[in-house]
Amino acid sequence: MRQFDINDLLLKTAFSCMACDGSIDEQELTLLKKLHNEEKLFGEIELSNALDELLQCINENSQKFLHDYFVELDVCGLSEVDELKIIEVAIDTIRADEKIEYSEIKFFKIIRSKLRIDNDSILAIHPDYEEFLAQDIKNDSYSQRLQNDYMSTITLPIFTDIDFVSIQKDINQGDEQPR
Repeated sequence: MRQFDINDLLLKTAFSCMACDGSIDEQELTLLKKLHNEEKLFGEIELSNALDELLQCINENSQKFLHDYFVELDVCGLSEVDELKIIEVAIDTIRADEKIEYSEIKFFKIIRSKLRIDNDSILAIHPDYEEFLAQDIKNDSYSQRLQNDYMSTITLPIFTDIDFVSIQKDINQGDEQPR
């Protein structure tokens, strides 16, 4: 079985959740920058280069990019701890722009369907995730229909380049303001 890099998968999760509604919001980018700088969640990478590569891939063929991401989630055999990290990154990214779209909930449910961790384990740590975990009938055919429905109804735009310099300035200015 191929070895998967959890840091890479977490970055793909955040990026995919950021793009799944057709808009990459500055608040979402700020969150990714914070997760990378403060928690080293994506490992020792140059974040702007990694995001540029992901941006290029999704712009070339968004359907293939998302399909490959779902397949990777499906076959990588993550631990429960890593699955919880995937869920946390996904939900935090979806919430970052302070508006939750139906397409984002649907996208999260596809991610959720690829993971084995049970809802009780998630809710024990994050009771505020309940809205994302509302019970759907979970079986393989439902998961496949949900994924097919999402893939057939979403048309992602060509995303513009990400301006990391201005985002870093925003982060630095936020650090200077009193809380």
